[in-house]
Amino acid sequence: MMQKINCLIIDDEPVAREILQTYCAHLPMLQVAAAASDALEAKALLLQHTVDLIFVDINMPVLDGIAFIKTLKKPPQVIFTTAYKEYALDAFDLAACDYLLKPFSLERFIMAVDKALERMRTPAPAVYETNEPAFFFIRTDRKIYSVLYEELLYAEACGNYTKVVTTQHTLLPNMPFSSFEALLPEALFIRVHRSFIISKAKITLIEGNRVLINEVEIPIGSAYKDNFMKQLGL
Repeated sequence: MMQKINCLIIDDEPVAREILQTYCAHLPMLQVAAAASDALEAKALLLQHTVDLIFVDINMPVLDGIAFIKTLKKPPQVIFTTAYKEYALDAFDLAACDYLLKPFSLERFIMAVDKALERMRTPAPAVYETNEPAFFFIRTDRKIYSVLYEELLYAEACGNYTKVVTTQHTLLPNMPFSSFEALLPEALFIRVHRSFIISKAKITLIEGNRVLINEVEIPIGSAYKDNFMKQLGL
């Protein structure tokens, strides 16, 4: 017997809630446990229902969708629905499954749900387990530096060297770019160009074929762009 996925719909527009309920009805594994017109109503409903997946609008009165998800200590899978594309990076920071730009088709809705189901089947890897280091070591200039993952901004290939830029240092270890890339957890870093790896958490802007990291402009290679945007859920 197919296990039902309990869904919560949150949108201040009745028509938008009806569309989501209709779309959910097309997928037999989805079950709408409840629908709310604002975030505060949704908070109360979460105390009454077990929810596996939330569809939430962003631009809502009192408390917007992004702020609402931030209030949840252990949120279920989240799919944002909005008419405003500029919130995409904020949604990514919250590890949302997907970001549906209104008006979206049933096909696009199904693709988003498939992403959520895949996450439910495959637990997200724990990046900072208590018994795993949150740093790595680099040897350069006869010194050994400890580099925290959270401080690493980006890395750039420079011949036989790799330029490593952190919030504290700019290092140039004698290390091939591929060897340096192997030191980094895929959950936190992504290659956007044959010569650049960036920290996902340090992205401040994406525009065209460039990404800004701490006000530094980094190119996005055409061969990497599709995977880059996919990894961001865009």
